[in-house]
Amino acid sequence: MNNKLEAYRCADTMGKSQLDLIITVYDGAIKALRMAAHHYRDKKNQNGYDEIQKAKRMVTHLYSTLDTEKGGQVAANLGKMYSWVIAQLSIIEATKDVEQIEAVVTALNNLRSGWVELKARQGVGTKAAVGAPERKLDHQTAEHVLTTA
Repeated sequence: MNNKLEAYRCADTMGKSQLDLIITVYDGAIKALRMAAHHYRDKKNQNGYDEIQKAKRMVTHLYSTLDTEKGGQVAANLGKMYSWVIAQLSIIEATKDVEQIEAVVTALNNLRSGWVELKARQGVGTKAAVGAPERKLDHQTAEHVLTTA
């Protein structure tokens, strides 16, 4: 069963565009944070911690793939947001503050919406104003982040 799941994940990742991969990593982080909040509410602190760790790995991956040369100020601003999210996740690990998890989810959803809009603009042939602020996510690395998180 695990081999079939891994094969599916690999095929799913390989078929995605650069923007789709970025959006997928956001989706994974948001899902992990929602699960963490659920676990913390149920007093399953270790499970909540594990989900926070997943989200942290995903956001760290987004941060580590930023290309400040191509992305300029947009990439710098994304870097600041990713740094803030990572710092908040460390605080959440200590406090188990569900309200703070919701604040981070809101921030990630807002960022994700920007990527979705960029994808939509590119889909209709409009050149992106962002200038590719992230280095190319290779499919193997994205798959690894998603499957190990």
